[in-house]
Amino acid sequence: MASRFTGTTAAHGCASDVTSGILAIVPQRLRLGFWYRFVVVVVKPFLRMFTTRDWQGESNIPREGGIIVVANHVSEVDPLMVADYLLHAAHRPPRFLAKKELFRKPPLKWIFEGAQQIPVDRGSGDAARALSAAVEALHRGECIFIYPEGSATRDPALWPMKSRTGAARLALLSGAPVIPIAQWGPQQVLAYKARKPHLLPRTRIRVLAGPPVDLSAYVDKPVTAQLLRDATTTIMRAVADLLAQLRDEPAPQEFYEAEAAMTQATTVQREGA
Repeated sequence: MASRFTGTTAAHGCASDVTSGILAIVPQRLRLGFWYRFVVVVVKPFLRMFTTRDWQGESNIPREGGIIVVANHVSEVDPLMVADYLLHAAHRPPRFLAKKELFRKPPLKWIFEGAQQIPVDRGSGDAARALSAAVEALHRGECIFIYPEGSATRDPALWPMKSRTGAARLALLSGAPVIPIAQWGPQQVLAYKARKPHLLPRTRIRVLAGPPVDLSAYVDKPVTAQLLRDATTTIMRAVADLLAQLRDEPAPQEFYEAEAAMTQATTVQREGA
């Protein structure tokens, strides 16, 4: 089983060509469903109008078979950019994990269910059960996308921050390879908590995918909190290293801890009062 985490297999053929051109809205051989195609047709022209693309590493993304894709999170709009990359550069329509509450009321219910996004029961006391729908999707050969950070980074320098362990747990539960992606540029379109986007001049969106993360050291061992934390660090270190290539500067040795920084700021504020 360990070999499943060290690279692609015959069932995970890698992408080699890129669909381009504004008229190539959706690769025709992909079966996306009405709502997925509707979102793509609406969003893609705006991305082409206000951004340019610098896409690299798509050959590292398996063309077939269940895969888990993880990425850094720098803006509330970057899911659009990374989904655009996965769909049109690698021909892998991503299925995002979303809290199950979003599936309860229309119109979000129609869009999320129609686009086959994956509900996650965060209130479940059983972490494995909460990810059961994602495991089933991976076994069907889907591309599951996860932001391990959980939200846009709070690191002042916009490096990845300390992340949650869901992606590592899902990889160990399913045996699916984890593909790291770094993206840089979406934060210039819409900075975190900014009210207005910066649309012109067009922003260059850089996306780089790396080879599958080697998680063989964590296979066939008791799944403890420490093991999940170590596996998560391995995954996010791969993402940070890719981001360092895009930014052409070294990544920090330690991941930013938002909760610790918030606690420290609160303490300083109280002492100052």
